[in-house]
Amino acid sequence: MQLSKFTDYALRVLLLAASTPDRNTTIREAAETYGISHAHLKKVVLMLSKQGYLESMRGHGGGFRLGLPPEQINLGALIRATETDFALVECFNPNSGCRIASRCVLPGILDEALKAFLKVVDQYSLQDIALQPEAFGFDA
Repeated sequence: MQLSKFTDYALRVLLLAASTPDRNTTIREAAETYGISHAHLKKVVLMLSKQGYLESMRGHGGGFRLGLPPEQINLGALIRATETDFALVECFNPNSGCRIASRCVLPGILDEALKAFLKVVDQYSLQDIALQPEAFGFDA
């Protein structure tokens, strides 16, 4: 299983915002910090803002910052909000063309594994993984 780039970028944006809670971070700063496309991060920041994870401000001095305290940002909930497809194999889809789907036990095992993964990440918040500003090259 691999999380999408969107989820990866969402986690990175939140980590960056959590490291500097007293100031706004710009999308340009985030893009340069991570070496990621500005356009991709713009979409991520927009979604995170709509979901309440970030507050975004336009104009001079604008940017984004956390919309919730880091301890209130649950990693499992964030992953569920950013991932569009948890179908680990084709037979998870209702219109699967797999000829053995009705007899195969593999989907049940993979579903159990997915639930275990989500149960683990549900135990953690952004606060648990937050980094200091120095990790991003910012002054403390």
